[in-house]
Amino acid sequence: MTRSRRGLAVGVAALALLAGCSSSGAHPADPAPATGSQTPDPAASGLDAARGFRSARGYRATPLPTRIIIPKIGVASSLDRLGRAPDGTVEVPGPDRWEVPGWYELGPRPGEFGSAVILGHVDSTRGSAVFFRLRELRGGDEIEVTRADGSSVRFVVQRTEQYDKQRPTDEVYYPTLTSALRLVTCGGEFDYSTGHYRSNIIVFATIKT
Repeated sequence: MTRSRRGLAVGVAALALLAGCSSSGAHPADPAPATGSQTPDPAASGLDAARGFRSARGYRATPLPTRIIIPKIGVASSLDRLGRAPDGTVEVPGPDRWEVPGWYELGPRPGEFGSAVILGHVDSTRGSAVFFRLRELRGGDEIEVTRADGSSVRFVVQRTEQYDKQRPTDEVYYPTLTSALRLVTCGGEFDYSTGHYRSNIIVFATIKT
């Protein structure tokens, strides 16, 4: 996997709207009878309402991904965590990590809304690497990501594409309102003058429901 110039759009603007929320077992206090010209205290009423409020839903952080399994191509590997390279591009697994792909930790976690991205090498000077057979994946193939709490999330491949590395890859990093997964490696023609492949192989997958 080589570093390519990509425009990154990894932030997902997720807006959760809660409609029809009510507090279980909470009842507003009866208003005190008015005496003379006394007017209700809005602040006191607000405090009473706040004391009786119970959230209708709780939020739990999505566990970190730790392992990826792709039965179709014989991949079963732990996952490294990747950030950004000094030039601002997406970091790739180190030169000694041919058999271990990495999850881009500045993007969504697998199972969250948005496109989680996992990158891996296609080969090395010693032979094939972890994502060597990635181009063989087709629609309907399954990918499983295991997480730090022991849970797992499954994805179903939609399609596999080859893109020139000079072509913008907004489809990979563009925010989505569903849980998606993108697997990325190198492919296409090898450029002997630079020592890198000229294209990327990208697998597009969505969460299995």
